[in-house]
This record gives sequence, C-alpha cells and structure tokens, in this order.
Amino acid sequence: MALAKTKQLETVLVNWIYDLVENSGVGPIIIKRKMIMKRHGDIYDKICDIDNIRKAHKHASKGKKHYKEVKFVNENPEYYFHQIMEMLADKTYEVSEYSVETVNDNGKERELYKLPYYPDRIIQWAVMLQTEPIFVKSLTNFTCSSIKGRGGSKSEKLIEKYIRKKENVFCLKLDIKKYYPSIDHKILKSLLRRKFKDKDLLWLFNRIIDSYPNGKGIPIGSYTSQHFANFYLCKFDHWLKEVKGVKYCVRYMDDIVIVHKSKEFLHDLLKDIEIYLRKNLKLKVKKNWQVFPIDIRGIDFVGYRFFKDFKLLRKSICKRYKKRMNEVSRMVSSNSLTEHAYRSTQSYKGWVQNCDSYRLLEKYHNPNIEALEDFMNNKRRGEINESC
Repeated sequence: MALAKTKQLETVLVNWIYDLVENSGVGPIIIKRKMIMKRHGDIYDKICDIDNIRKAHKHASKGKKHYKEVKFVNENPEYYFHQIMEMLADKTYEVSEYSVETVNDNGKERELYKLPYYPDRIIQWAVMLQTEPIFVKSLTNFTCSSIKGRGGSKSEKLIEKYIRKKENVFCLKLDIKKYYPSIDHKILKSLLRRKFKDKDLLWLFNRIIDSYPNGKGIPIGSYTSQHFANFYLCKFDHWLKEVKGVKYCVRYMDDIVIVHKSKEFLHDLLKDIEIYLRKNLKLKVKKNWQVFPIDIRGIDFVGYRFFKDFKLLRKSICKRYKKRMNEVSRMVSSNSLTEHAYRSTQSYKGWVQNCDSYRLLEKYHNPNIEALEDFMNNKRRGEINESC
C-alpha cells in the first residue's frame, strides 16, 4: 500500500515538473522514462498507408452505402484512396468547410458540424484507426463514453456496483458547462504533444483542431472530436483517482457522478474540482451540480434512475414512451402502423426491459405485441416475395 502511494506521488511530482518546464520554455529535461507518460511516434506513415485508407473507407461507409458521396467514391475507389494518400504525404490536406445543422437533443438545441465524406471523414477514420488504441489506453477505467465496449451499459454497471456498497450513501453529480465549445486549442495541443512525438501526426492534429475557429471549441459530430474530448479530461480523471483518492466515479463525457460515504468530502471535492478545471483546462462546472442522499432521490444518469436495490426509467423517457405507445395503439386500431413506428417501439422496449419496469411493459407494450409481430412478419414475407 505504501509503495503504491509512493509511486503515485512520484508520478504526480514528475508530471508537475514536466508541465513547469514545458510552460517555462527553458527546454527539455531528462527524467526516468518509466515515471513519465509514454510518448508515441512512427504513426503518420501508418495513417498514410494505402491499406489503412482502404480500411478507413470501409469503416466510414458502414451503413452509408446509399449516400451520394459514398457512391461517388465507390465508382473509382483506388483513385480517391491514392489522392488521399498523396495529400497526406505531401501535407497539402486542408480540412473542408463544415456544414452546420441544428438538432433538438432532449429539449436542448445543439449544433452538429458535418464534414464531407471525401476526403475528410475517410481521413479522420484513417487517423483514429492508428491512434484510438493509444487514446483509450490513456483513459481511466471509469471513462465510459465513445469507447468500444464502454458506453451506457458500462456506466450502468459501474453505478449499480458502487451504490450497492453500504458505505456509499451520498452522491455528487455535476457536468461541465458547454464542454465541446469550451475546449481550449492551446491546452489540447499541449496534451497531445505530451502523448505523441510524431511531428507529422501533430501537424495533422493541429490542422483538424484549428479548423474550428477562434482558438476554442471542437465540433460536435466530428469523429475525432469525441476522442479529443475524452482525452482532454484524461489528466483530470487521473488527478481524481490518484491525487484525490476518489474510488467510486463514473464519467460519461462531461457528465460526472461520484459516490462517497461523506457529504462533507463531496462538497470539499467539488470546490477542488472547480479550481482544477478552471486553472488547468479553462473549464467551468455548471451551476446545477448536486450533492444528495442516494436512498431518497436515486441517481439520474444515462437514461435511468438508480437506487440501491432497483433501477427505474428516467421520468422524461418514461413520459415519451407512454406517449409513443399510445400513438402506436391508435395506429394498430386504424390499421395504419408504419415501419418507423414499429422500430421506435422496439427501441423503447430495449430501454424498458433493461430496468425494473414490468408494469410499463404490461400496460403499454404487451397489448400490442401480436399486432407488432404480425406487421413485421407481413413485411418480411413481402420482401421475400419481391426478391423472388
């Protein structure tokens, strides 16, 4: 135990010295390699490799084969793959102009920034095929967003595991104010330099980061953004775990839940978090943070309300589910059920089945089961007849 504590303190001290020297501009220093964050090189050539670009196109086009841009590339793929390879090798690649779309996300308006499929989305996939494992390896085990095998389901399991422990009776719940638009370019680039030593890769990262104007913010909707966003808070996650000694934490992008036995500890921790985020990452905690007893309120997180012995659907999702199922019942009665309505019922069914909501299924879903199954069976028979 004492040895582990000593190693943690050594790591914190060395990283602090590294930051101090880097910011002072006095040049590099030599420290024991095993004590500092490993830096990765020789990646850019792998990104530019034609086989990697082919693979990137395969991933980027998954489920999008009917898109006009994808069809355009598929008419002469090898030509476009070599064009991408050349613009990366010659460093002539310029990030294309974003198209902006405003969407309603559970009552919140968000601006989604989309890049053209060719060459941008293929290039971003080519980059992440080589760098994603490195980013993921840097993260703590409680980071659960935009990572394969560590999404909402992983978050649920961690929350359920934490709150079953008798000593964990209080919860601190917070999120970061306007996270994506607040990410500082200079700080992000500095963090990337500490992780990667490949100058060509850092040039490409800079191109992608600087495509979002004003030196601040990364675009919601861009494939690299979700990994940059997770990585931006990576050092903060390790600070929570290794310096502040937080054992029971879940971070789902910018939403954070911490459970503990002491309400006072959580209030003090919140103050330290606010200072750390402001000083090191130029971020602010939203004013709607909460510290509360778990037994009385439950933890509202990733679509559910978690209590020590059971889990319920979030109230807003439950309300939408009831409304949708009432609409489906009317469609069934008038024999006007659509495929979109059928698919939405299956999506909601997955949400409801994953929590303690047996009565909801009994009342709203089960009365329509037969009609829903008949609809899908008839559709399948129709597709088979058409193919014959």
